[in-house]
Amino acid sequence: MMQWWQILLLTLYSAYQICDELTIVSSAGSPVFAGFISGLIMGDLATGLTIGASLQLMVLGVGTFGGASRIDATSGAVLATAFSVSQGIDPELAVATIAVPVAALLVYTDIAGRFSTTYFAHRVDAAVEKFDYAAIERNYLLGAIPWALSRALPVFLALAFGGEFVDAMVQAIQQYQWVANGLTLAARMLPGLGFAILLHYLPLKRNLHYLAVGFALTAMLTVLYGNVSALGGAVAGIVGTLPEDSGVAFVNNFKGLSMIGIAIVGIFLSVLHYINGQKVAVVAPSNSESGEIDDDEI
Repeated sequence: MMQWWQILLLTLYSAYQICDELTIVSSAGSPVFAGFISGLIMGDLATGLTIGASLQLMVLGVGTFGGASRIDATSGAVLATAFSVSQGIDPELAVATIAVPVAALLVYTDIAGRFSTTYFAHRVDAAVEKFDYAAIERNYLLGAIPWALSRALPVFLALAFGGEFVDAMVQAIQQYQWVANGLTLAARMLPGLGFAILLHYLPLKRNLHYLAVGFALTAMLTVLYGNVSALGGAVAGIVGTLPEDSGVAFVNNFKGLSMIGIAIVGIFLSVLHYINGQKVAVVAPSNSESGEIDDDEI
């Protein structure tokens, strides 16, 4: 059962995060940050980070261009974390049953927010013609209200009145374990889908060798340090069975260092790319007779 102050804080954060995403861009509007804040408010930081990270990977390669709308994974992370902690739902199940549907439904509130802000945009245009700077600032700030409500209002309604519905839904799913297993599997596939979308938009044809090297190093280092860690655990188990007066002591300091190895390789490749970039002379783009730039890569 959620407390009133938890609902209030989550609603206020939902109102702020979209404004931050559109103006300050401090990453406070990202799904992983939403999971962190929601988990902190709900008292289960691990669950919040798990849900937020899963949704962050899902939308890793998705962006908005112009007036396009995308699924609101941030609000999905807020609601999924809140209901996962309060109703005792498995985080992966919460991602599939709550976060993804909510993220898809809030596309409509995003569109409503975009439409409603045009009213203040026209008022700003009128104020510009009159050189009324106070009116420009006032209407610019008022335009943030529809954006904030586009997230805060549905999140508040879901948190305040959706608890019983979510509880009933979870009880129904638990009666059919195969449904819960299928939804959990779907949630585990979402991060892979996010990476696939990201790879689709990256210039892989020119950098395929880097992708291959990174994949190979990740696989090799994971296996290598996994075996080292297993060896350290086995040695520690053998030494632990010896008598205390045998004088043999062993401390298991073997850790999974695969990410450290990947970071070192990443730094090396970054330095290599920087050095190669310094060697390449900057070529000015060629202009056609019509004045258009033929080459978009400098």
